Amino acid sequence: MGHRSQSDRDAMTVEIGFAVLTGALLAAAAFAMVCAPALLSASGGGVGRGLLMAAAAVAVLVFVGRVVDVLWRFGRRDTEREVGRRGPVLPDQPSQPGRTSPDS
Repeated sequence: MGHRSQSDRDAMTVEIGFAVLTGALLAAAAFAMVCAPALLSASGGGVGRGLLMAAAAVAVLVFVGRVVDVLWRFGRRDTEREVGRRGPVLPDQPSQPGRTSPDS
């Protein structure tokens, strides 16, 4: 594996941050959805505690799944760009000065 440029390292840092942030948000939402019945009901005891444990397990699975999915896609995108397996690689720069993208 060759040396990565600063922009490649920065892109990976941003992608990791995005994966962790969206993973945490989705995990919090999953936790809230699973444990909502326990929080809304007045009954305590084993059922409430069981729901909280299940909610924690679901939250961990959702977090790990999201982080792996985002980073897996990012890695595949880099590999496909380097190898050029799927179609032409779009240029990084606009085709004409003053344009924001080649389609402009």
